[in-house]
Amino acid sequence: MAVWDDLVGQERVQEQLAAAARDADALVTAEAAGEQATAASKMTHAWLFTGPPGSGRSTAARAFAAALQCTGPDRALGGAPGCGFCDGCHTSLVGTHADVEVVRTDMLSIGVKETRDLVRRAQLSPAVGRWQVIVLEDADRLTEGAGNVLLKAVEEPAPRTVWLLCAPSLEDVLPTIRSRCRHLSLRTPSVEAVADMLMRRDGIEPEAAASAARATQGHIGRARRLATDEAARARRATVLKLPLRVEDVGGCLRAAQELIDAAAEDARQVAEEIDAKETEDLRTALGAAAGGRLPRGTAGAMKELEDRQKRRRTRTQRDSLDLALTDLTGFYRDVLALQLGSRVPLANEDVREALDRVARGSSPEGTLRRMEAVLACREALDTNVAPLLAVEAMAVALHTG
Repeated sequence: MAVWDDLVGQERVQEQLAAAARDADALVTAEAAGEQATAASKMTHAWLFTGPPGSGRSTAARAFAAALQCTGPDRALGGAPGCGFCDGCHTSLVGTHADVEVVRTDMLSIGVKETRDLVRRAQLSPAVGRWQVIVLEDADRLTEGAGNVLLKAVEEPAPRTVWLLCAPSLEDVLPTIRSRCRHLSLRTPSVEAVADMLMRRDGIEPEAAASAARATQGHIGRARRLATDEAARARRATVLKLPLRVEDVGGCLRAAQELIDAAAEDARQVAEEIDAKETEDLRTALGAAAGGRLPRGTAGAMKELEDRQKRRRTRTQRDSLDLALTDLTGFYRDVLALQLGSRVPLANEDVREALDRVARGSSPEGTLRRMEAVLACREALDTNVAPLLAVEAMAVALHTG
């Protein structure tokens, strides 16, 4: 299994990365032999992967990192880097390679302190591998100050350091940074390709795989979760009932509150799994006995951890809400398709009765206004409007049409 096998529907990107990995391998080999590297090498020190959610940006970056660290014996015989079986590939893909740092955040942003730590690491020579690789999965979450810190490192990289940045679009990254990166644009994979991946890699039954891929419109991560997690399917079913529950103002307010409560429950479940262990680990590191008092002068560290956990719960709740709003947009997209007599496949065929009912009871213009209301809610959440207020406003707009 090559490192590119999980890169679904991105043949063009795979070809470019594979060519760069071959050139990177030739560059290292030439330097080791004291020879001059090829001037026309496709390898560069900074890459920017962009594409819509679910397109596989981080998957592509991790696969490229593994190919750069490949130590497979076939390379000496002309084989392409990225075999997927050697120690370099395996440890890079599972996240244990000493020279591959994968950075993802569960906070709302990445600050200056974290970025400075990354820059310091980027100045080190590879410990065991061929390259020092930094994969920044959420480059769009860099604060302005953090972006300026990163800019210096991208401008003047260490000889064997490679930066792999991931963001939804070019506009989500500072112009000064993106101008110094080689850009790769990924696309949403086809529903058929995602369904095939679910069957091949996760052993999902064909009908369930096709349904999950269709419902998520090619979003790989969401499709896998929907196919494997009963709770995710239940939450989606609840969201898709919302258009039928906004028949009066009271129903709008109740539906909004339930949506907020469901997102808060998601955040609480994540917190239960992670927060308790983090807190206990920090107490142990600070020298507090089990159930005992913290040593003097350590309260600040505990407060910092509590603040970080609170920010993570906020992001988890917002991510859960955004997922619900995405499902809601897909519902109204199907309604509009029915109203216009379009032959495009419906994403939510499993709730066809509800789609038909809403389509009969409204006009295409009203459906478009409802889709705009959902988009306005997502934009309001991005600007830190109180979640309940934003969702209530959306629910009332869905009612009025």
